[in-house]
Amino acid sequence: MYLKSFSLKIHSSSRQNENAHCVCYNCTRQIKLVRIQSPEGIKRIEISPKSSFKQLYECVQRALKIDGFGLFKERNFSNELYANSSQQIGSALKHGDMIYVKQIAGSSTRRPSTASIDNFENFSGSLADNFSKTNVVIEDEVDQLLAKEDGLIKRGRDTKLCHHASNGCCVHCSPMEPYDESYLKEHKIKHLSFHSYIRKQTSGIDRGKYMVFDDINCRIKTGCRDHLPWPKGICSKCQPSAITLNRQVYRHVDNVMFENTNIVERFLNYWRTTGHQRMGFLYGTYEMNTDVPLGIRATVAAIYEPPQETTRDSIKFLDDEAINDVEEVAKALGLRKVGWIFTDLITDDPAAGTVKQLRGIETHFLTAQECITAGELQNRHPNSCKYSSNGSFGSKFVTVCVTEWIGYR
Repeated sequence: MYLKSFSLKIHSSSRQNENAHCVCYNCTRQIKLVRIQSPEGIKRIEISPKSSFKQLYECVQRALKIDGFGLFKERNFSNELYANSSQQIGSALKHGDMIYVKQIAGSSTRRPSTASIDNFENFSGSLADNFSKTNVVIEDEVDQLLAKEDGLIKRGRDTKLCHHASNGCCVHCSPMEPYDESYLKEHKIKHLSFHSYIRKQTSGIDRGKYMVFDDINCRIKTGCRDHLPWPKGICSKCQPSAITLNRQVYRHVDNVMFENTNIVERFLNYWRTTGHQRMGFLYGTYEMNTDVPLGIRATVAAIYEPPQETTRDSIKFLDDEAINDVEEVAKALGLRKVGWIFTDLITDDPAAGTVKQLRGIETHFLTAQECITAGELQNRHPNSCKYSSNGSFGSKFVTVCVTEWIGYR
């Protein structure tokens, strides 16, 4: 027996359940229960397996009352379910499956999967374009130069595989993209450069029209009236979204180079004299790094050592009244603060001039306090990015640790 329509039942984890009505055609009595994970919590939707993904998007849109979203099968927002897909829900989802909603922050403009519900051809603009219309983002000079580069990796003619003339080209000698996995693996490049990562994100059919970089927000939303303020109460509406840790595939700076060895030698003289640790700020420039496709190198011209209290195993930062003067001098010389450097050197044999090996793959690379300090300094020096909804994303502020690594001499 076929039904012409059915009512969509919504069960919310919040105190006030929302009722919605959804009409799906060609429905049968075989009803699937699909769970929807959104920043507001988990909702359950009953829908026919013969319904299309377009109808699923319509149901979710009415139930959650949101706009500009996409549906994904994985928690890390991979394996997207497109609204313009010709598949039926029953071919991709099972009874009780969880799908995840990702909303574009700060805009009601729909992404292509949502916009296809109404009219995909009428969709225009992107978050990056909308932001640039009202706020002009001035990126670093090195970013502007890399944006003009094609980034293609040139290859010569292969005498064994290429069977064309010298002026011809085939798949064996055509240029490769800067994010080509085989090239990165062959040259032992562990991380993509940031601009290679951008090229990879903009290499699809839409050319990155809907790409936007946003920093993670882990703050609890304020103003919820369903319970007492945090920490006395919390609900799925105001608690931050779950975060899954993963290794970052790109890096903003691919190499750090000192103009000469005297810069580091002068910095290490303090440790050699006192045995105490030392830190300093790196002043230099950001330049293009040809060793990595579309890479960036931080070239250090000077180390400024601010006021600090040091011991054999600790460093305490003190207020620096001269920092503004230092910044003015650096600016006049065409330099900027590109990172910070600190020592972790414990003498092992004074006669031989050796130090203890404390860090490595079997122990640690950075301590928790060092990671927190590096993160705080990066937050103080954000990286201007036109693809971000707020004009900045990540940081080029580098961290250099002078130590003895286990397994390296």
